[in-house]
Amino acid sequence: MNLDEFTAENAPTDSAEPFQRENSYTLDVDVDGTVMAKAGSMVAFTGDVSFTGKASAEGGITGFLKEAATGEGTPIMAVEGQGHVYFADDGKKVQVVELDAGESITVNGEDVLAFEESLSYEISAIDSLAGALAGGFSNVYLEGPGYVALTTHGDPIVLEPPVATDPSATVAWSGTSPDVEVNRSLSDMIGQESGERYQMRFDGDGGFVVVQPREEHV
Repeated sequence: MNLDEFTAENAPTDSAEPFQRENSYTLDVDVDGTVMAKAGSMVAFTGDVSFTGKASAEGGITGFLKEAATGEGTPIMAVEGQGHVYFADDGKKVQVVELDAGESITVNGEDVLAFEESLSYEISAIDSLAGALAGGFSNVYLEGPGYVALTTHGDPIVLEPPVATDPSATVAWSGTSPDVEVNRSLSDMIGQESGERYQMRFDGDGGFVVVQPREEHV
């Protein structure tokens, strides 16, 4: 294609939605006020927009998402002003979910890309997974109304309980809560501990669980 065709085919699209995917890997947020996002995920912006790190993690509410892979903190940033901000995270696919009032979803902290300030959120950890995943497993509970953008390695699959999942492949869940189980029949192999020894079991008659076709945090 020539230069004009290239620019026209890849130009941003207009939409009335505040959160939209420009392509499979890039999120376009129409900022008019404040949006919360994973620090370091901004790739471009237009308009009058500022970025401020949230340095306080008191009570595990506003501050650092614990990055289980390293045990270090990945800070949340507040994006304020008016304009369009484009977010991406290491070539992962972007998934946009709209939560109505009273609806909620719990997301692996590594997989939260951005969410509207109207959402209430709380950060917690599943300490019982500390033996399987370095630093444990942090997650973010988000309650609507508002938009939230998640990231997944590849295309996700959404499963209904009862189901057991690998913690390293589990992205999010809603309407159900996990119990951590250890399968002691899977022994160490050639000095390497099998990640499948640990499973997150989701029971109940409702809700869903999101998994991705790649393991993280092992």
